[in-house]
Amino acid sequence: MEWLGDFSEWAWARHHNVLSWYVRPLFLLPFCYFAWRRSSIGIVATLMALATSMFWFPAPATPEPDVVAMLAVEREYLLGDWPAWKIALALLAPLSLMLLGAAFWHRSLGIGLLIVNAMALAKIAWSFHVAPEAGGAALLWPALTGLALCNGAILVFAYRRAQRKRAGGEPALS
Repeated sequence: MEWLGDFSEWAWARHHNVLSWYVRPLFLLPFCYFAWRRSSIGIVATLMALATSMFWFPAPATPEPDVVAMLAVEREYLLGDWPAWKIALALLAPLSLMLLGAAFWHRSLGIGLLIVNAMALAKIAWSFHVAPEAGGAALLWPALTGLALCNGAILVFAYRRAQRKRAGGEPALS
């Protein structure tokens, strides 16, 4: 079991690289695409990539103080007691992904967009609630950047799909 502890420390050190914080929200785009295409394999592959993305980047030589503060709170939160309210809160992440997948699977761009925004805003709110102000602020720009890119991509897709429908063409991704 020592290897598990070593792996955990190795991965946790890489989680301090802010690049992974910017990349992680972007996994919602292929997730939504594969749900739209109704590709279970694509959805699972995206979720596997998402789960491993925290340690794709090298550990920073000198982590940002705000990042260290945020991750210290996150680690304490994860390793602390798990009462029923905390378990229920933790279940919101997979539930949100299931709802997001269902929205796109059923071709509901509006509901999908609403869920993407709710997920990002809930993550930001949680971060500011549990972390010191500086720690929550460390997550703010990566989360807002990811949210803007996801909103932009979904809105561009919706616009192009509406244009194709008006022109009488078949939607390319139906």
